[in-house]
Amino acid sequence: MATYDLLVIGSGPSGQRAAVSAVKKGKRVALVEMRSVVGGVCINTGTIPSKTMREAVLHLSGYNYRSIYGMNYRVKEKITMADLAFRVQHVIKTEIDVTEAQLSRNGVEVVNGVARFEDDHHVHVDGMRGSNTYEAETIIVAVGTKPASSPKVPINGKTIINSDQVLDLVDLPKSLIVVGGGVIGVEYTCMFAILGVRVTLIEKRPRLLEFADQEIVEALSYHLRDSRVTMRLAEEVDSVEELPDGAVVANLESKKRVSGDALLYAVGRQGNVDELNLPAAGIEADKRGRIPVDQDFRTKVPHIYAVGDVIGFPALASVSMEQGRIAAERAFGNTHVQSNPSFYPYGIYTIPEISFIGKTEEQLTEEDVPYEVGVAYYREIARGQIRGDTTGRLKLIFHRDTRQILGVHIIGEGAAELVHIGQAVMALNGNLDYFIDTVFNYPTLAECYKAAAFNGINRLARFEG
Repeated sequence: MATYDLLVIGSGPSGQRAAVSAVKKGKRVALVEMRSVVGGVCINTGTIPSKTMREAVLHLSGYNYRSIYGMNYRVKEKITMADLAFRVQHVIKTEIDVTEAQLSRNGVEVVNGVARFEDDHHVHVDGMRGSNTYEAETIIVAVGTKPASSPKVPINGKTIINSDQVLDLVDLPKSLIVVGGGVIGVEYTCMFAILGVRVTLIEKRPRLLEFADQEIVEALSYHLRDSRVTMRLAEEVDSVEELPDGAVVANLESKKRVSGDALLYAVGRQGNVDELNLPAAGIEADKRGRIPVDQDFRTKVPHIYAVGDVIGFPALASVSMEQGRIAAERAFGNTHVQSNPSFYPYGIYTIPEISFIGKTEEQLTEEDVPYEVGVAYYREIARGQIRGDTTGRLKLIFHRDTRQILGVHIIGEGAAELVHIGQAVMALNGNLDYFIDTVFNYPTLAECYKAAAFNGINRLARFEG
């Protein structure tokens, strides 16, 4: 029986970071991955494929340059699923190679197979090359998630699919039903709409992306409608059926019927814990497969940790990496490692993309915090005109008295990169004056910060004058 200081179950972002961090501390580490390749959902079916597909959609459709060259501008006239999959598979292979090299270089032993707890220190792994039991002083569970299912939606992998199966579509559908207005559902809605697919988006809540700033979501909703997306908000699917001609129909509880060539079910994800036999280790998951942890990512069994999407919100690859690092550090005695969740940025790769950090206007209003906003529009910034994105905007939210930055909310191309300037200023306790007094390169989208700061100062002046 092989014995290790740390056994990590799952090779996604959180598992990778945990394993490498422990090796750096001189620990003997094994990493168990149920797939034949490393990378988990992030590289193989989730983040990397969807973001690469988005990039392919933007390039081939010519979307970013339509405001300059006209609405009929295309890089390729007839875009196929094969065109999209070609770029995706190239990036996936490269990312797998990079991850394997990193783990090998750091001396992490990778074990391929399905892990199952025998008790709180022993894990049995069934793999293609046989079965073995591994003993570890510390175990980190980083198994990620899988698409949630519903008895109302009979997934067939062809015309009724989940988010892991998007690239399995043989042909680009002319019409698509998307069930679920969360991050995954909205991201794919944007991509298919830009490709000319008639999309109907069904969401049981009254608005999309409830955790994001309402003004930003309203701007996104405008873009969706402008791309001919039909939104059915506050609606719930009662059943889904396939018609003899191959069409798919979603029957709503309100008695509406929505038809399409295909249906994408994207209502949440479920912790990938079915095979783990958690009770044998003294651990229980909730009904959505999420494992409860404390602030150090310990489960109720002190030497077993859980990190990444399997512990729930925010389920971001960037945050998962940090959780894996912190868990490994804490497991082996480093109590000084620090990370502040209030400064974690969010990136939503819709078209246009959304990124934000800090509080929303709705949260600050509920907390009775006196705030003001400053807004800059891409169309007023030279770089916005050059890039052809004249619809984006950046919003700074700041305290009326101290001018401390409370939130940064951006919609537009480059938002997920641009937000890091605001993140740095917030983390260093900066205020609005930083942007007023700082010179930014010209022409850049970063100038939006300066324009938004001046806009905010002018709003304050109305009251101070």
